[in-house]
Amino acid sequence: MIGAVDLVQRGWRASSEECNQIQCDPELSLGDPGKGMNSATPPHEFQFTSTDGLRIACARWDSCGPCRGIVQIAHGLGEHIGRYHGLIEVLVRAGLVVYGNDHRGHGRTALSSKRFGDFGEGSFKLLVEDMGRLSAIAREENPEEPFVLLGHSMGSFAAQQYILDRSNSIDGLVLSGSGALDGLVRLASLAPPGKGNILNAPFEPARTPFDWLSRDTAVVDAFINDPLCFGALQPAANESFFTASSQLADPSRLRQIRRDLPIYLFSGSEDPVGQQLEGVRLLIDRYHKAGIRNICHHFYPGGRHEMLNEINRGEVQTNLLLWISAVLHQ
Repeated sequence: MIGAVDLVQRGWRASSEECNQIQCDPELSLGDPGKGMNSATPPHEFQFTSTDGLRIACARWDSCGPCRGIVQIAHGLGEHIGRYHGLIEVLVRAGLVVYGNDHRGHGRTALSSKRFGDFGEGSFKLLVEDMGRLSAIAREENPEEPFVLLGHSMGSFAAQQYILDRSNSIDGLVLSGSGALDGLVRLASLAPPGKGNILNAPFEPARTPFDWLSRDTAVVDAFINDPLCFGALQPAANESFFTASSQLADPSRLRQIRRDLPIYLFSGSEDPVGQQLEGVRLLIDRYHKAGIRNICHHFYPGGRHEMLNEINRGEVQTNLLLWISAVLHQ
């Protein structure tokens, strides 16, 4: 069987109409998603200084063989770029150079564990600007190569904000575990006081407070035991994050996104961040109404929030790689 990596390397291309019908390669696996930075491909770690003086921890993974494109990963809330080592390994084997950073208040960028979830005075807006700074570094180091931005969870909402002003600077956008942020804000505001974790509520009685992440218990346990992972933003950071919801739903702002930007969304049907697909469908509808034409999606029955770490992650990864291949060869 020809795998997705082989198809990317051979220059396979799919139309936007075909991408939702892509079949998976069950032999492709992401490996263990709980091993942090310990991928077979060693990263080149570096830093840059953000506009508020904070040092942003970054990494680059070089492609195996000639570079066919760039993927920048924006990770989710409470985690770090090291959790993506399995995805990164598959991407570099497909000839892609991968960049990622630990967001402010996260991972190796956080000043200490006591500052986890703290964006600092720069707030969520500066987090998005940090992503733009890393994009500029990636393009400078790899001129003329096609560029795909992949955002997961909080990183996907940051990516939604990123393209409001920067859609001409990327060749494709991937949103994982995303949705309509304003819907998530409303859901949080309607939760009774003391209700606890609204994201885990649909899975009660639950084994852990993080069962909403994945059906794979090893993934959940790895997150809980990872010293660089945590469960919630600090209040000021959370407020700045939620404040972004208004412009992400503003039709006039959405119309500033270039209409031919290829966008790919994938989500699990049980993902509470996407409001069990309601928020994802709303986001797609908003993009369509803004005139964006090239939108593909995959929805996975039974899947939870981290589809890249789900029990069918090989299928998810194959579909993602095949979509990327179409963008690379447009």
